[in-house]
Amino acid sequence: MKTILVLNGPNLNLLGKRQPQIYGHETLEDVARLCRDACGSGFSIDLQQSNHEGQLIDWIHAARETTCGIVINPGALTHTSIAILDALNTYDPPVIEVHISQVHKREAFRHHSFVSLRADAVIAGLGLEGYAAAVRRIVSLVGE
Repeated sequence: MKTILVLNGPNLNLLGKRQPQIYGHETLEDVARLCRDACGSGFSIDLQQSNHEGQLIDWIHAARETTCGIVINPGALTHTSIAILDALNTYDPPVIEVHISQVHKREAFRHHSFVSLRADAVIAGLGLEGYAAAVRRIVSLVGE
């Protein structure tokens, strides 16, 4: 079975509680369910969330040996973390960046992403469905 790592950065543990007018009322458990449903047979989902940059980097490093793709929503680290970019640059399989909100309709600082410099695709503004779309894309790139 092939594993897709779904990484979530700072504050995403508060999905459903934090700014529901932007992020909705669904939770990380809903993200996990959507991703599992999207991957189908032959693939599994490893969903992780951390508020700590170093932990996200450690998971990316470990994923080099154990996964066939990464879906990543780095949260606010999208706009600040060269370290996450550097870690992703050591990872060869597909990487898809996901944002729940349409970041380009928000504050100007959210318009730049370091992660996008490595991502094979970027999905923004689809709500949680963006995660499922990213998983489906990795499945199609990697193949059964």
